[in-house]
Amino acid sequence: MPPILLHRKYSKSVSCLTPHFFTSLGTCCLFLALAPGVFSAQVQAATCPSPRYDESVISKRVIDGDTLQLDDGRRLRLIGVNAPERGKNRQAAEPLAGRAWHMLQTLAGPGTPLRLRWGKEKKDRYGRLLAHVFNADGRNLSASLLAAGMGAAIQIPPNLWAYQCYLQAEKSARKQHRGIWRRAYFAPLDANHLPSGVHGFHFIRGRLSRIGKSKTALWLNLGKRFALRIPKKDRRYFRKIRFDQLIGHELTARGWIYVYRGQWRMNLHHPASLEISVSKLN
Repeated sequence: MPPILLHRKYSKSVSCLTPHFFTSLGTCCLFLALAPGVFSAQVQAATCPSPRYDESVISKRVIDGDTLQLDDGRRLRLIGVNAPERGKNRQAAEPLAGRAWHMLQTLAGPGTPLRLRWGKEKKDRYGRLLAHVFNADGRNLSASLLAAGMGAAIQIPPNLWAYQCYLQAEKSARKQHRGIWRRAYFAPLDANHLPSGVHGFHFIRGRLSRIGKSKTALWLNLGKRFALRIPKKDRRYFRKIRFDQLIGHELTARGWIYVYRGQWRMNLHHPASLEISVSKLN
């Protein structure tokens, strides 16, 4: 799937589908409470069903909005969604982290029978299992969280099954301004004016100023101090994008921010994590 192309001329009329809608919210950040066990018709419709399952398991506990522990002790990370982080290591929880945890608790609390479809890559670097998780009714938990605005869609190859369906679930939440899409906290950060100490999952926005190549990656500089890094192994997913023609255009990317040798960076693995403004910034 190509990246989302946006035209600034229409930013107001399609504000819920563009990075500009974040700023249009201002300080008006009301949140529609999600009552336990009650889901909107849009959330219920976001099933993203699987024609097969690889394993049946039982949930032991919900760790956070996108992570479970199974009754055999294994930890499992839901594929396709990144929920707000709960507080740990003396760091404050992100807004709506408790809501996301509560929704997953409702869907997959202790003792809940679940069915798994494994990702092509079965474990992450932390040793957690990676799977698409379904309840007894076949509801896809990642899709349900996304449709409720309890997280953002994220695509990390090779685990790309159903990613387009997940993006549609997110689109529904963005259109209705549900959950994180009503909160200024989740607005794109300005690549040229990042807050001190920023880290973790964020949206980042800036003008493409330079393109570079190394043995290990393609580099997209947003200003002087921030770079998007596309690892060599993932460049094939971006082969249809002519980045050389996008100099001066505004890009909005999603992913995990880190610092290396004094420069802010974000690894970009799939074009679905990138939004491109069609027109150049003035």
